[in-house]
Amino acid sequence: MSQAAVRSGAWAQARALAERTPATRNRYVDFLRAASILVVVIGHWLMAAPSVGGGTFSLGDMLRVAPWSQWLTWLFQVMPLFFLVGGYANGVSWEATRRAGRGYDAWIAARLQRLVLPVVPLLVVWSALAVAGRWLAVPEAMIRIGSQVAFIPTWFLAVYVMVVVAAPATHWLWRRYGMVSFWVLAGGAVAVDALAFSTGWGLLRWANYAFVWLGVHHVGYLWRDGRIAGPARALLWAAGGLGVLVVLVTAASYPLSMITVPGEEMSNSRPPTLALLALGVFHAGLVLAAEAPARRWLQGGRTWTATVFVNGTIMTLYLWHATAMVLLVGLAYWAGGVGLRSTPGSGDWWAERPAWLLLLGVALAALVAIFGRFEQMGRVRPDAPPSAWRSVAAATAVCVGLAALALGGIGHSDGSGLRIVHVGLVLVGAGLIGSGRAIPLRRRIGAR
Repeated sequence: MSQAAVRSGAWAQARALAERTPATRNRYVDFLRAASILVVVIGHWLMAAPSVGGGTFSLGDMLRVAPWSQWLTWLFQVMPLFFLVGGYANGVSWEATRRAGRGYDAWIAARLQRLVLPVVPLLVVWSALAVAGRWLAVPEAMIRIGSQVAFIPTWFLAVYVMVVVAAPATHWLWRRYGMVSFWVLAGGAVAVDALAFSTGWGLLRWANYAFVWLGVHHVGYLWRDGRIAGPARALLWAAGGLGVLVVLVTAASYPLSMITVPGEEMSNSRPPTLALLALGVFHAGLVLAAEAPARRWLQGGRTWTATVFVNGTIMTLYLWHATAMVLLVGLAYWAGGVGLRSTPGSGDWWAERPAWLLLLGVALAALVAIFGRFEQMGRVRPDAPPSAWRSVAAATAVCVGLAALALGGIGHSDGSGLRIVHVGLVLVGAGLIGSGRAIPLRRRIGAR
């Protein structure tokens, strides 16, 4: 079957699903999920600055090559929006689960299947590439760097999975204590930064993976319960977030970039700082100020169908976009450096970006067409889900493995050419998550 036929069939399926959307559904949630992931994909593609010159290959980064571009991260670092949407969606889903008389075991099993199972083909493909590279005497550094880039998306997935594991507990805190629960998380982020920066205890900063990302996720609960309803209230939150962000960057010596800049000692995203929480509040206020007109706009058939279309394979799109870039750069280098000879940041380099993005889009579309089916396999409700403790243990194993692969790549200098322990953690965890008997759900639009 041709790619055109596949795309046509996928669009027709998305249109059919879109037409069955319940009137009560908040379509803006699905739109923000799709839009935030697309912005992340394009941002990563623009941030990369590979080049060939003087007989050597360099994988540069525009945030370092052109420091002025660090201001753009205040717009392009939209992962907080994904966590915001996650808070709203997880709250809705957990409440529906409780109303249906099901428990945490069923809920977490279904959520983990959708998040984790699409990672398996990515891991298998890169494991095969690493082993083949070892046999073909490909330099270990090339395998390590290529796989590190490819596994960058799994870093945030690992964090998000643990936020989802904790969602019923944080939702209970929200129901029990309301705004106090959000301010406790924000206060925790303040305390961690203050102690870490004043004492030099750098390891303490890693605690903000909990306080910052749970805080942004908590804002989704605020949205769900109407605490940020209406443009006036939403813009007040946006102004507050922006104000805190400006003070942190200008008066408290926080980095300007909201994304890690290679070579810089401090980062706002790894580990996250209070600045990233402020950015999340700023973005939340902006997008929620536009909620009413956006929801009216999404009543249109084409706009809503496009949203459903993207959400249908959103995890595949997110997980494979960096691999598409690695493969395209590798092909260009193998072809003698075609398209890689312009100096990053130059006029010629920027003039080539539209063609670069188009080729990357084609490559990613092909990968989604091949591997998107695995994401659909994860959209089932476990009929006999694993016990809650097993799901949590499996999620922890997956997250540890993915974080290690994102930091160090998949290759290893031993005989296998593979970091077997970390690959094994992910595969075993995914196997436990997918081990429950399952029955297909009735097809739903971008199921939360």
